[in-house]
Amino acid sequence: MSSTPQTLATTSAFEVLGPVMVGPSSSHTAGALRCARVATSLVEGRVARVRFTLWNSFAHTHRGHGTDRALVAGVLGLDADDERIRDAFELAREAGLDVSFEVAGDDATMHPNTVDIDLEGTDGVRCQVRGESLGGARVRISRINGVGVDITGAYATLFVAHEDVPGALASLTTLLAEANVNIARCRTYRTEQGGRAYTVFETDGAPDASVVPMVRQLRHVSYATFIQVPGSASMLSPGVTAPELFDNGAQLLDACEARGTSIGALMRLRETQLTGAARADEAMARVLEVMRRETSEPIARPQRSLGGFIGGEARRVNAAAATLAPALMGFAQTDAVARAMAVLERSAAMGVIVAAPTAGASGVVPGCVLACADALGANDDAAAAALWCAAAVGLNIQTSASVAGAEGGCQAEVGSAAAMAAAALVELMGGTPAEALTASSLALSNLLGLVCDPVGGLVEVPCQARNAIGVAAAFSSAQLALSGVGSLVPFDEVVRTMAEVGHAMPASLRETARGGLAVAPSARAACAACNACG
Repeated sequence: MSSTPQTLATTSAFEVLGPVMVGPSSSHTAGALRCARVATSLVEGRVARVRFTLWNSFAHTHRGHGTDRALVAGVLGLDADDERIRDAFELAREAGLDVSFEVAGDDATMHPNTVDIDLEGTDGVRCQVRGESLGGARVRISRINGVGVDITGAYATLFVAHEDVPGALASLTTLLAEANVNIARCRTYRTEQGGRAYTVFETDGAPDASVVPMVRQLRHVSYATFIQVPGSASMLSPGVTAPELFDNGAQLLDACEARGTSIGALMRLRETQLTGAARADEAMARVLEVMRRETSEPIARPQRSLGGFIGGEARRVNAAAATLAPALMGFAQTDAVARAMAVLERSAAMGVIVAAPTAGASGVVPGCVLACADALGANDDAAAAALWCAAAVGLNIQTSASVAGAEGGCQAEVGSAAAMAAAALVELMGGTPAEALTASSLALSNLLGLVCDPVGGLVEVPCQARNAIGVAAAFSSAQLALSGVGSLVPFDEVVRTMAEVGHAMPASLRETARGGLAVAPSARAACAACNACG
């Protein structure tokens, strides 16, 4: 086994194959909602007023991605898969919630997906929170009331506001020790010596319900709360962590060899140690169920997208299969492409999908896995094993790079999804772990440099067609790897290269809708007639 340090011990497979969410964007919709949910948890009682200040990619594409509705939905306490997200403004009016937005523009010192959330409770107390959406609906809280923090929800998190005085931290740690709370990590942030301070305790398990009230009673403590980041492993099974079996491709192959198992089986083992076998299998069953619906219902009953740019394409590809498939893509790949395009149609209409690893690339993995499984006559267990394999590859990519278009362009979204799907196809076909990672390397290599240029800021064009191209890359890469064709550059190096290429891209080509096809004359003309972003 490799001795290289590992970092994502508490990241669930279903933060890679997930969340199950309402489209159209995992980072701009589900991630934004989660930022608002966490911010709201820092306010006692009901929120009366909220002002959102949008930066960078959020500033440019918030209407087309449904970010504005998702943020309001988060304050209202809705979940990422609640179809009422599209009605968030009406729900806010009914709840008496005063909502306003400010488009701040660009600031290169901030994360590409940044929102400042200024909340005021019915008691008049205000709280300012800065949230960052990291891709695949993962989030980070980076500032609270002007003080820099770093809260991701990887562990159960206790947040305490207090005076910066001698003995304050000691009294907190003593109370937690007496309450049998094991502290995994503790960090204190302050404005100045003797001023305001915030201490964040990451703990093995959520504190008992009696702990927070006791903390609030301590001298010098002004506020305390248990922060829950929706979808994090600490919420799935608070207090359970997994042995860190792998953190990159080399460690993954070492672990498979040591245990004599496939990538999919290893990833399932990791998840069972993280959340328990019953919970892991139940979550995978739900993912499969949603994937079957998202890949089939839009073909049977097409629906126009919010922007009106797509809707019905999946049905047309499916209908032409008998004529075109034999000479072109073949029946399995044609089926996969139709299914992948169907997912984007469902997502763009704010339907429920599985982000895999993002909403913008959500069609590639289910399209490939379900089409190939059907072609092979494989059962749900085999399909699940392939999805576990895809999750392992996606986890490695998240560790060393990013799956967010705002950070790395479409190569980070469709490229990552194609790499995940290629490995999954190899697993379905009975290939080795090494062949699976070779397929991932080939798929990602061939999509390096792919820009993210959504027309009108909508996850519709060219996103739907790029999911089809992701399917093609996955199928061809899997067949190459299984045929004995290798990749000169190993998986880990390809992932690091993708990160470097993403950083080299100008902001205009990273999900801001200010470059590429988004500014082509025909695209601009189409946007002028579209009311979705107005």
